[in-house]
Amino acid sequence: MSNVTGKAYGMNVITPMKPWRTWFNRFSFMISRSIPSSLGGLLGLSFIHFARWAIVKRDQWPDLGQGKQKLSNDYLLFCSNFNGTWDQYIDAFADGLPNGLDLLWFTSTKYPHSVPITPFKNYIRSNQIDTNYYYNSVPGAAQPDVKAALRVRRALLALQQSHASSTPQQFRELYVSQLVAVQNDLGYEGHAPVASNDTEDAETHREDYLANAGALALAAR
Repeated sequence: MSNVTGKAYGMNVITPMKPWRTWFNRFSFMISRSIPSSLGGLLGLSFIHFARWAIVKRDQWPDLGQGKQKLSNDYLLFCSNFNGTWDQYIDAFADGLPNGLDLLWFTSTKYPHSVPITPFKNYIRSNQIDTNYYYNSVPGAAQPDVKAALRVRRALLALQQSHASSTPQQFRELYVSQLVAVQNDLGYEGHAPVASNDTEDAETHREDYLANAGALALAAR
C-alpha cells in the first residue's frame, strides 16, 4: 500500500492474555483515550499512519467453518501500518513510547518489556502475523515516485513526437525546456525513508523509564 507520504507496510501482532488480566487492558485503553498526551511519543511519529490495539475475548472468535473454538486465553490484537523498515519502526516505537508500550502490552503472556530492545523485538517477531492484504502494483515506489515517473514519461513522449519535424535548434530548445520541467523528477527512490527524527531523542524519551526499570522488574516478580 503506497500513499502520499511514502511506502507503507502493514503489521499484525496478536498476543495471549490470561482472562483475569483483561480488565487491566480495558482500563489502560480508557486512560489512553481520555488522556491523549499519554500517547504523545506515538503521536509524534509521523511515519506511523495507523496503530490500534483491540481485545478479542476467548469466546468472541468468529466461526468460519472451523467450529466453535475452546480457548483458555483472551488475545490482544495490534494492527499498524508505517513507512520505513521493520527495525526502524520497532526502534522508534520503543524509543518514543516505552512506558506506553508496557502499559498496553504488560498483561500479555511472557511480555519482556520494551527495554532492552532485543527481547522486545524477539517477542514481536514470535507473535507477528505476516499480512498480505496490501497490494503493490509498483513495489518499492510510493505515489510521489509513480507521479514523477509519469511526468518524465510524458516529457519523453513529447520529445519523440517532435523529433522528426523539428530542426536541431528547435529540438534542442524543446529538450532543454522538458529537462528543466522534470529535473526534480529524475531522482532515484533509494532506500526506505528515515523513520523519524524523534529517534534522535530516544534517550530523553526513555530517561524516566530507565530510572525506574529496576524497581518495575522487581515488582513484577
